[in-house]
Amino acid sequence: MRVFGAHPDVEFGALTAHSSAGDTIGAHHPHLAPFASRVIEPTTVETLAGHDVVVLALPHGASAEIAAQLPNDVLVLDCGADYRLTSAEAWAEYYGGEHAGTWPYGMPELMTPFGLQRSVIPGSRRIAVPGCNVTAVTLALQPGIAAGVVDPSDVVATLAVGYSGAGKKAAHHLLAAEGIGSAAPYAVGGTHRHVPEILQNFASAGAINPRVTFTPVLVPMSRGILATVTAPLAPGADAAAVRKAWVDAYADEPFVHVMPEGQWPATAFTVGANTALVQVTVDERAGRVVAICAIDNLVKGTAGAALQSMNVALGLPETTGLTTLGLAP
Repeated sequence: MRVFGAHPDVEFGALTAHSSAGDTIGAHHPHLAPFASRVIEPTTVETLAGHDVVVLALPHGASAEIAAQLPNDVLVLDCGADYRLTSAEAWAEYYGGEHAGTWPYGMPELMTPFGLQRSVIPGSRRIAVPGCNVTAVTLALQPGIAAGVVDPSDVVATLAVGYSGAGKKAAHHLLAAEGIGSAAPYAVGGTHRHVPEILQNFASAGAINPRVTFTPVLVPMSRGILATVTAPLAPGADAAAVRKAWVDAYADEPFVHVMPEGQWPATAFTVGANTALVQVTVDERAGRVVAICAIDNLVKGTAGAALQSMNVALGLPETTGLTTLGLAP
């Protein structure tokens, strides 16, 4: 709501939820002062009827049930996982149950065999918003894959992730007493549900049989992702070719910025903004490319990506309502 509320053409209709239905927005989100008195309604097809755009942020499996009952002319932006994957086998392995299908993928900057994903989104009425970890890893490494300067068969991605990525549930390991002063890995050993989506995006950028070791680590900050992604330097490539690949790939992107040499991304630089800050270098001794990407997991990682995709789908200027001004310090 904070992100979409900055869009000059957005007017909020029904605001829905489950356990908080009947409460006011202000009871749960006092920072949303302009909407504090609005009453939260149940998430039903009847409540969502009559809207031009519907944004779903539901547990996996729940979005498909709702979306299937919405008219085809409604733009549905699913911030969940139900329609991101193209492989039913990968869905069954990582999520379980029946694969609902595949929608156009809401990452305009994604490199594909036919250009950028940006060309696929216009006119779409169903869009799958990417995973937040996936966004950081994809934007970090895809220029090297597309340019052939990295070997995508041995990718290692380690992410420092803020606690908001886990939602607001009252779980023991998410309590402040457990998290403050501690860094804790989770979903280790290829078990994280974002793994097949990362591999899917690497393949889209041109990788053949990509492999990734993906390890997210909860760190004591409320929001943000810092992805450190490494891969072997491809034969014949050098540091100059590597940097050129990244600079050229993102030269015209409004939200993805390659930082000047010697300057490194930090999550604080992206808080509240739809910005992805990227840096790349070559570890000559190890023979590996090191790419780093910082994003706000709740903006470029989710809500900002949804609004960006909405703009493209509806033929509006892609940057409308979205800021690249971070809140640091």
